[in-house]
Amino acid sequence: MPELPEVEVVRRGLANWVAGRTVADVQVLHPRAVRRQPAGAADFTARLIGTTLGTAQRRGKYLWVPLAGTGAGFSLIGHLGMSGQLLVQDPSVPDETHLRVRLRFTDGGRELRFVDQRTFGGLAVEEAEDGDPEGTPLSIAHIARDPLDPRFDDAVFSVALRAKRTTVKRALLDQTLISGVGNIYADEALWRSRLHYDRPTATLTRPQTAELLANAREVMTAALAVGGTSFDSLYVNVNGESGYFSRDLDAYGREHEPCRRCGTPIRRAAWMNRSSYFCPRCQRVPRARSGG
Repeated sequence: MPELPEVEVVRRGLANWVAGRTVADVQVLHPRAVRRQPAGAADFTARLIGTTLGTAQRRGKYLWVPLAGTGAGFSLIGHLGMSGQLLVQDPSVPDETHLRVRLRFTDGGRELRFVDQRTFGGLAVEEAEDGDPEGTPLSIAHIARDPLDPRFDDAVFSVALRAKRTTVKRALLDQTLISGVGNIYADEALWRSRLHYDRPTATLTRPQTAELLANAREVMTAALAVGGTSFDSLYVNVNGESGYFSRDLDAYGREHEPCRRCGTPIRRAAWMNRSSYFCPRCQRVPRARSGG
């Protein structure tokens, strides 16, 4: 599933290509793509036609575009799920096999297409928080800001992290504590911080918490610079291009390969129906726990 860098790459593309454009027509080609719209596809279409798209915003892995011309505050919200793609295409480009939703604009230029092979993602028009200049949809207002957000509060995060009665990787994936960090970048930040994924958060010192947050920012910023991480053809930016950060991963996906710091083979452990990758020498198992 795309994580913060991948979604941010898409957000930037939307901000560049669709901001300020007015919707002329909407086609919903698969009902599952708008299943989060309570009144269905016809309501989704009616709420979009005639509106002008604002600058795309992001909270963690969620994208939304504020809508002007709706009277009350509404936004077009999108979640990419496992395979969703938001593509900006010339109208002459043939439809993609898994095209689900198409937006055409009054200027007759490039159209916005939502393509989703597995249909786990989706679009909806939602009411925004009252008076929120970002137009944050109500359904995601509870999600914490992410570490690349200038309004992210490091001090509040540090206190909340160490107060959690959980383990550090679980905390990194808790979207009410910090958003945008998924399995890949959690493993990468923990490797850089020399912390085992099962380390209890209560045992972390303030300097360790600060270092972990700095490493999370560093690895996601590096991934963002090269378009994110793509392991297959499903994640692409709005121009259909893949990211290249998978070549620079230090832990994730490198089972049996030597740790780039000490040479010990990287291990993979089953974790919450996923995998955790770590160096058994650099990231030692916490004494109070066993396994993994």
